[in-house]
Amino acid sequence: MQRRLHVGMFEREGDLMRAARECRERSLPIVDAYSPYPLHGIDPLIGIARSRLTLVCFLGGLAGLTIALFFQYWTSALDWPTNVGGKPYDSLPAFLPIAFEMTVLLAGLATAFALLARSRLWPGKRAPKELRGTTDNRYALVVAEESAELAPREMHDMFTRHGAVEAWEELE
Repeated sequence: MQRRLHVGMFEREGDLMRAARECRERSLPIVDAYSPYPLHGIDPLIGIARSRLTLVCFLGGLAGLTIALFFQYWTSALDWPTNVGGKPYDSLPAFLPIAFEMTVLLAGLATAFALLARSRLWPGKRAPKELRGTTDNRYALVVAEESAELAPREMHDMFTRHGAVEAWEELE
């Protein structure tokens, strides 16, 4: 089923923020906001929650540290204990460089794969429709219409009231 999208193009950041705030107050579902650079404070306005990638990164690093320390201890102290220069079999300082590298490796890989999975960026995915000007000097707000209560003209008027230079609707 196709849904109807309303798009408003703005020339100033403040106009986009005010339009997003009104859409949020009216409980209109905001699909996305496009801008030439990251906008401070737009995330709560368009309903984006705080990222959990930091937790994924921490858990990946913890897994890397645990695996590295366990494997090194197992190989050097339990499976094949070898006396090297009179050092103890379970010498923690000797384990630290590899443990650090494994921590960084698994934290990075876990974060990258979680980001790709969460963003739904898999091989062969088609890029979203490009909105002209949003990479140069324009800002766009895309709002979905979920019910027939909202007249298309009402959305157009709301966008122009907040300073939109263009407003249109399209089917997704």
